[in-house]
Amino acid sequence: MNINPHLELSNLLKDLGVKPGDTLMVHASLRSLGEAMPADIVIAGLRRALGPGGTLAMPTLSYEAVDADNPMFDTEDTPSCVGSLSEVFRRQQGVVRSLHPTHSAAAIGPNTPDLLVGHENDHTPCGEHSPFARLPKFDGRILFLGCDMSVNTSMHALEEQVMPPYLLQDEPVDFILTDARGRQVTSSVRCHNFEGYRQRYDRLEPLLPPEAIKRGQLLAADCMLVDAQAAWDAGLKALEQDPMYFVEKL
Repeated sequence: MNINPHLELSNLLKDLGVKPGDTLMVHASLRSLGEAMPADIVIAGLRRALGPGGTLAMPTLSYEAVDADNPMFDTEDTPSCVGSLSEVFRRQQGVVRSLHPTHSAAAIGPNTPDLLVGHENDHTPCGEHSPFARLPKFDGRILFLGCDMSVNTSMHALEEQVMPPYLLQDEPVDFILTDARGRQVTSSVRCHNFEGYRQRYDRLEPLLPPEAIKRGQLLAADCMLVDAQAAWDAGLKALEQDPMYFVEKL
């Protein structure tokens, strides 16, 4: 690394196509960057590339820790189970986390309130109030940093438009949600099922038009930058034609 790692990462992100003012949802494998890259350096580089007018978001899912046996979710204390970068990000000053027991997201930037507000009103993981369903409305983009589209949480929002038979459990779970101010609400949510199926969200990539996806490298990591609206349109069309398109039986 050179003397200014924030600037180097920011320039590499701009070369990939990240622009100031973007609303960016990031899925990342921190170890893929190599050189034991610190999470706070990566986050600083992302924020620098987006500039003060940009909004940075990451999934902070917690389904491994919050379930029917442990129905308590706290935006401040419940850890993210989808990587160390998201866990460091959600703890940073100024970052806000949506109020949802299993499929929260965290964000910072001007679009944060509109992106995250009301997620507790969804009675499914990625309903109409979720950041994943709202991302296309902000001309958002999705950055896969050292990982492929198999980890694309936004696909759950697409699936909920069609409700394929594998997607949700029959019976809802009553969760107790605690926000950053310590206020509690109860939310009844039908959790994911997927029993007997493997998710195949990587099947989305060949459906996208060439202009909707940019590929590049960030240090040691292969990356993809994807237009969220194009992903929504292509994925929804595939699901409407075949509700089982993005899964395969185990």
